[in-house]
Amino acid sequence: MSADVQLEDVWIRFGDFVAAKDVNIHIQDGEFFSFLGPSGCGKTTLLRAVSGFLAPSQGKVLIGGKDMAGIGPNKRPTALIFQNLALFPLMTVWENIAFSLEVKGMGKADRRKRADELLDLIALPNQGDKMVNELSGGQKQRVAIARALAAEPDVLLLDEPLSALDLKLRQHMRTELRAIQERVGITFIYITHDQGEALTMSDNVAVMSQGIIEQVAGGNQIYDSPETAFVASFVGENNHFIGKVSECDGETVSVETPSGVLRARSVDRNGQKQLQRGDDALVFIRPESLGFSDQRPFDNVLQGIVERQEFEGNFWQVFLKVDGSDRVVTLSMVNDGRSVGHDVGSRVKVGCNADLAVALPLGPMAAE
Repeated sequence: MSADVQLEDVWIRFGDFVAAKDVNIHIQDGEFFSFLGPSGCGKTTLLRAVSGFLAPSQGKVLIGGKDMAGIGPNKRPTALIFQNLALFPLMTVWENIAFSLEVKGMGKADRRKRADELLDLIALPNQGDKMVNELSGGQKQRVAIARALAAEPDVLLLDEPLSALDLKLRQHMRTELRAIQERVGITFIYITHDQGEALTMSDNVAVMSQGIIEQVAGGNQIYDSPETAFVASFVGENNHFIGKVSECDGETVSVETPSGVLRARSVDRNGQKQLQRGDDALVFIRPESLGFSDQRPFDNVLQGIVERQEFEGNFWQVFLKVDGSDRVVTLSMVNDGRSVGHDVGSRVKVGCNADLAVALPLGPMAAE
């Protein structure tokens, strides 16, 4: 079984502090959905409201179309995986997985059979008789998922479950998580501050800031067409330039900045144009969208001096002091076996085309 989840006009207050403001989201049945944002933005608070550990101050939480008001965590069709996993160290792996079935009164043979089925599902066959402390971090993670699935929830809630793992294991486990979700077919709601996790695994992502949903969309759209300055500055790396809109031409605007006139796409929000002539604006350009203009022509050209270069294996990072700006601009180049071609201290021209730059209204950005 699986179910959709709806948050309708949800507000959550703690005294005078508002942790979530006017949240309206519909998570589809069988979707892998992530809440992404910095610490303290309200994402875990919303997860607690879905799980039943916290009641909204206002609004509704519906699971499978049923209003969850007054229904406690143990009665909801959800299972929650905590950040610390909370596995029982004195139980074997299969006993951990089948614990909820024991509580329900299922016999030992049936419990063991179901635990073994779930161990096969999470790619840990024949590991049931081990103790938890004999498992690696990634294996413990999978056991926690199996234990949650044993309860046969319609919705699985995951609160930053990979945060304690090292980088390579996190990258491996996000692939495993997505594969498990596709196999079981139930709704996953995932909480994370890690952009790589959200963009890699999710069907849709809600980016949050200070209790507000800034944007809900697929990973590609979040990255390529951010709707607010916060989303543009929080998700991935971005260079930004402050200026004023001097011209609007369909979906493209021209913005006068101290570094020159920059042409960029103007991204709509809720179907509405966000920028008009004379508006203060921010132009965002991804490091990978910039290139040296002596190699090909661009709609936008910036001039500056190479401050430093950093080699990171698969790509180069080139840092530029651009004319008219006190900020250092980053350019990313794929490592194709050649050098950057421009020495530190050399004067260069870099640029990008208008379709790879995004213009948005001036607004709060993510902390650097």
